[in-house]
Amino acid sequence: METLFGKMRSLDAYPKINEDFYSRTLSGGVITLVSSIFMLLLFISELRLYFHTATETNLVVDTSRGERLRINFDVTFPAFPCSILSLDAMDMGGEQHLDVRHDIIKRRIDAHGNIIETRADTIGAQKIEQPLQRHGGRLDHNETYCGSCYGAEVADEDCCNNCEEVREAYRKKGWALSNPDSIDQCKREGFLQRIKEEEGEGCNLYGFLDVNRVAGNFHFAPGKSFQQSNVHVHDLLAFQKDSFNVVPTVFTDENGHAIHSNQFSVTEHVKGAELGRLQALPGVFFFYDLSPIKVTFTETHVSFLHFLTNVCAIVGGVFTVSGIIDSFVYHSQKAIKRKMEIGKFS
Repeated sequence: METLFGKMRSLDAYPKINEDFYSRTLSGGVITLVSSIFMLLLFISELRLYFHTATETNLVVDTSRGERLRINFDVTFPAFPCSILSLDAMDMGGEQHLDVRHDIIKRRIDAHGNIIETRADTIGAQKIEQPLQRHGGRLDHNETYCGSCYGAEVADEDCCNNCEEVREAYRKKGWALSNPDSIDQCKREGFLQRIKEEEGEGCNLYGFLDVNRVAGNFHFAPGKSFQQSNVHVHDLLAFQKDSFNVVPTVFTDENGHAIHSNQFSVTEHVKGAELGRLQALPGVFFFYDLSPIKVTFTETHVSFLHFLTNVCAIVGGVFTVSGIIDSFVYHSQKAIKRKMEIGKFS
């Protein structure tokens, strides 16, 4: 056992000096105090860096294909009734979503911004219990109700059993429903009456759109939109140059969880609607275009081993440098004192 301890003692890389050979000086005490304070400050700085999360930013080419773009919106029109507000979306690929209703909530608000009613998006009234017949007279056995589409039928068996179905048939034909009171379904459902009841109110519309990742637009406008002479009546082609540039963005936190989002810059353009011009209907239009560059943000955190290595470097480095300074000061003082004793210092 003693032989083992002896071998272990021979491996000691830190030989000890007898305390009788130590010489403590005032300069050494000052250097020790200053170096300790400096060491503590460096340690605190390294500790703060260890707990700090850094974010790395990179720009890469967006190679994603076939993905969808989710557009969240929350828009308030202080003086625009919910009954006549509609939402359309279309893109450069030819896909169109007219009079979008799914995943959308409308809230009627008064002139002071207070919420009157919250409902899923719908234009017009609910279906009437007994729709009108296209042809008058008494119903025969097993005959079902079938309301007239007022010339907008595609086939003889088409039925429009409520005002909304008539308006949809007109939209598909590219016709405008100029006088709802001339439509029996709309008159029975009180379509215009509902609009008059909401006169002076505002509307808050919120929800989201799921569209293709290509350039396109979505817009809020009064009434139903429709195609006329192969032109969407709400399109404002002069505004397309003022689209906002959507930049795909991926944020990855320190745990490796990725959040896919988008950044965008916006250019605002306002134009007054001129009466009598079909393409100058009032509305709010959002044109967007996708950037080919994707931005990635990645959170990084200093590892504990890296922190420990830096702490050791701080302690060892400050200790070594302070030892060199102390040795230089000590030997300088001895040399000056020796010269003073022999009278050679001047």
